[in-house]
Amino acid sequence: MPMNAADIEKMIKDAIPDATVTIRDLAGDGDHYAAEIVSESFRGKSRVQQHQLVNKALQGKLGGELHALALQTSAPAE
Repeated sequence: MPMNAADIEKMIKDAIPDATVTIRDLAGDGDHYAAEIVSESFRGKSRVQQHQLVNKALQGKLGGELHALALQTSAPAE
């Protein structure tokens, strides 16, 4: 069963409380999403490290219930 955007956002915000999260359904099928996540906790981390934080927040659901999630992560602009 696919995940809905609100559940994805909640999981990310639970793990990264200061995050601003924008989720888009790319295919209209509830199975392919893009997420833009901005968090101070990303500052000084590589893109890989940022994505690892998000993947950890999704608790292993990526590739299962959540088929595809394109990530764009960044720290807030100064």
